[in-house]
Amino acid sequence: MSSSRIHHKRFEIVLIKPSHYDDDGYVIQWMRSLIPSNTLGVLFGLVADAGARNVLGPEIDIHITSIDETNTRINPACLIQKIRSATAGGFVGIVGVQSNQFPRAVDIARPLRQAGIQVMIGGFHASGCLAMLPGMPSELQEAMDIGVSLFVGEAEGRIDEIIIDAAGKRLKPMYNYIKDLPSIENGPVPFVPKAVFRRTYGGLSSFDAGRGCPFQCSFCTIINVQGRKSRTRSPDDIERAIRMGLAEGTDEFFITDDDFARNSNWESILDRLIRIRNEPGNDNINYTIQVDTQCHRIPNFIEKLGRAHVINVFIGLENINPANLLAAKKRQNKIADYRDLLLACKRNGLLTWAGYIIGFPGDTPESVIRDIEVIKRELPIDILEFFVLTPLPGSEDHQKLHAANVAMDADLNKYDLNHVVTDHPKMSKSDWEDAYRLAWETYYTPQHCETVMRRAGKIGAISDWLIMLLAYFPHCWKFEGVHPLEGGVLRRKYRRDRRAGLPVEPALAFYVRYFGSLLRTNVRLVWTILRYRRLRRHIMNGPSVNSYIDEAITLVSEKQENLELPSGIPVARSAISQ
Repeated sequence: MSSSRIHHKRFEIVLIKPSHYDDDGYVIQWMRSLIPSNTLGVLFGLVADAGARNVLGPEIDIHITSIDETNTRINPACLIQKIRSATAGGFVGIVGVQSNQFPRAVDIARPLRQAGIQVMIGGFHASGCLAMLPGMPSELQEAMDIGVSLFVGEAEGRIDEIIIDAAGKRLKPMYNYIKDLPSIENGPVPFVPKAVFRRTYGGLSSFDAGRGCPFQCSFCTIINVQGRKSRTRSPDDIERAIRMGLAEGTDEFFITDDDFARNSNWESILDRLIRIRNEPGNDNINYTIQVDTQCHRIPNFIEKLGRAHVINVFIGLENINPANLLAAKKRQNKIADYRDLLLACKRNGLLTWAGYIIGFPGDTPESVIRDIEVIKRELPIDILEFFVLTPLPGSEDHQKLHAANVAMDADLNKYDLNHVVTDHPKMSKSDWEDAYRLAWETYYTPQHCETVMRRAGKIGAISDWLIMLLAYFPHCWKFEGVHPLEGGVLRRKYRRDRRAGLPVEPALAFYVRYFGSLLRTNVRLVWTILRYRRLRRHIMNGPSVNSYIDEAITLVSEKQENLELPSGIPVARSAISQ
């Protein structure tokens, strides 16, 4: 992104959001990925603003390249050439790096540093570790030992310093702002250029309307990196971000707040979104957000989500056993509220996604299956996503295990919520893995997918999007071997893009296996989607589409607290009383 003036020199900034490795050591990458990176948008907006203000002087143009590795191959030689060809120099920023992505980030940085290119790494792993641990973790020190600079905290108000230091080839080993959270109101807004969002499924863009979360979930890193106090963008900021996205060619936005319902400006923001959608030509604009299980108690909240055309709602369900929720400090989740929330979402046209964590202290393979059967019968959730309870660096759970010298897997690549990385009080590692596998298999049976479709047909319509998700989620986990939220369309693998230390496979064996897997997995997926589309026609044309009823879509009174699970387990009854 360059200014309209012609400058004599060019300073090159390359922003990379890394992926991570699969179990065979290959980068997880797709022709089209599912979830966009908000961090790339935030950093692009900040750097573009710095360039517009000529922080390096009027004679130097700042050029920005954004790369999301989940859908774009990284070529170190090309990056080296790009930086070296810039007459004013430049640097590579590896941004938004989560714990599971840190090994890959260092592998990207290593050849760049060997070529003398300045590299900075920032994100939740570095920030979380230095927020919650007493010393410097070895992997962060090793990165600094090869000359990587670390950025800890948030970049608002600090980006000028980074650019000026990099232009003078004097990046510090570390920039630590973790204890100084900046305001994000009335500043540069996130911007995702077309070259980036066109590589996501459906052209999805993203921005954050606020940061911070008031709750105390022990497994969460956000509260320790972004804080528990809500910091928000203004409605004018949000409108500017949306209109920039519309001008760039997208009308699909993921609002990445961890809990949009706790954004203090939620109502004025939704009023602005409603107004924008009612403008001529904006009929197709839609949003995806994340909320907590109490948001339906906020007057007008769910109704305004529907009017703004929010179509996907991520809900932090996490578990239905009150004892497990209490152990995780997720006291805000009230079991009896779940169904009322989900039905309110359905009445307003919202497709519901719920996260469910496997591995709380009270879990066993048997209890997990029992709980999911209760969910299937009693809660009208559309898409249920399963995660392994993981002590992520930056969370209270990790801090406590670290302080107690409890064994945790040393391979950060496994900290993706899809692998078991520590011990469980009731389950062996294999039992825990079995429980996770059984969770996917128990929920996504053909029979239950039909039930989800019948509920959708009763309340409104069975969308292509719902059919795709019901087919794709179990497919991605079972046949692609990755979590669906790390998924995408058409898996890409490059023989030489393998994790450091693993051998490069012979070409014939690699390509035979790769193309064979590509064909098998996608034929399965297409067949399932076609089968569900035939089922949709059968449901919608059937005589019982409007009369369908089951327990999950029957409204419960606000005072009822006797879902089957809490009333049937003594430890759960005890937790409810607390």
